[in-house]
Amino acid sequence: MREYEVKCIRCGARFSREDVVYTCRKCDGLLDIKYDYSEIGAEQVVKAEGEGVWKYRVLLPFDEQETKPITINEGNTPLYRCDRLAKSIGIDDLWVKHEGLNPSGSFKDRGMTVGVTKAVELGVKGVACASTGNTSASLAIFAAKAGIPCYVLLPKGKVALGKVAQAMMHGAKVFSLKGNFDDALRVVRVLCEEEKLYLLNSVNPYRLEGQKTIAFEVTEKLDWEVPDRVILPVGNAGNISAIFKGFSELKTLDITDDIPKMTGIQAEGAKPIVNAFKEGKAEIIPEDKPETIASAIRIGNPVNAAKALHAIRSSGGVAESVTDDEITEAQFMLARLEGIGVEPASAASIAGLKKLVEMGKIERDERIVCITTGHLLKDPERVIKICEPPKEVDADVDVVRAMVKGV
Repeated sequence: MREYEVKCIRCGARFSREDVVYTCRKCDGLLDIKYDYSEIGAEQVVKAEGEGVWKYRVLLPFDEQETKPITINEGNTPLYRCDRLAKSIGIDDLWVKHEGLNPSGSFKDRGMTVGVTKAVELGVKGVACASTGNTSASLAIFAAKAGIPCYVLLPKGKVALGKVAQAMMHGAKVFSLKGNFDDALRVVRVLCEEEKLYLLNSVNPYRLEGQKTIAFEVTEKLDWEVPDRVILPVGNAGNISAIFKGFSELKTLDITDDIPKMTGIQAEGAKPIVNAFKEGKAEIIPEDKPETIASAIRIGNPVNAAKALHAIRSSGGVAESVTDDEITEAQFMLARLEGIGVEPASAASIAGLKKLVEMGKIERDERIVCITTGHLLKDPERVIKICEPPKEVDADVDVVRAMVKGV
């Protein structure tokens, strides 16, 4: 039996593995899964067999023999070396971890395989989430795999259709709320509490246990050396918190010596964590009406803000914001220099890298890993808006030849 406890990061209160709890019942602080690392050997991680999230099950909160994971072979996403993009930006050593190549097209699959496995272990009657799109798509798929009901609440008119389609196709009950993501999360938390549904937004600490495996894969692909800096988009702030925890666990187990500078990028129209970081504050001031083309990070009151700020500050990282135009430029650069197609929120990491290099906050010789979180086809409407439309031509080779030659 894997020994662990659920502990409040604010007051230290502890809860059992059988408790259905998302935030501390004493102080409403965020929760974390705590293991006895003295029982885990470095070789159990370094020499683990298999691939994907469950390769690292020695650092996941389940019994290794008895638990049957709800899995669709998530994880094991590629880490690309991007020399052309690096040269364009003005740095030497750039890598991109493309989480858009998870089965559902986003990094959310890592959290959902663990979260839905926990839901089945608890014997809940259904799962639910609020979402800007990717969470709902991933949860619907894993709930279908597990054979349990799924309910998702989406802010009306604020979710890319590719993501809505995934949730609908996989059988989720989809509700379009008149409000923003933060309204949807407020409603679904009450609904889960009163109707005994299991909440699988990133406020659920089990979600983050799956997402931390990004850190393990990055380090393993780099021959068990950590990069100098990891840059990623920040919305509800679960991913940056989870990846920081993963790197911290590798250091605790003496597999690595350092933790990368965790660098969080938000959109200019939704940047409460950036504001808090720059102002030296411990808590964010929520934004009532967040706006950005990057719908996946259009969140004004990120629930994991406290964890994210700790990750950034304790690792010596930074938080910065980028405009929608900078996001679009980065989306083009990544696609046309490296052949990596991502949705707008994913490109925020590249936009943030470019901006920080220009500001002199990133050194040219740093080894940098950017996380891209979702696939290009998650938001095809945006692609159509920003790209030149196809040219209509007659089915005549001379006509096409003339256009190819620019005549």
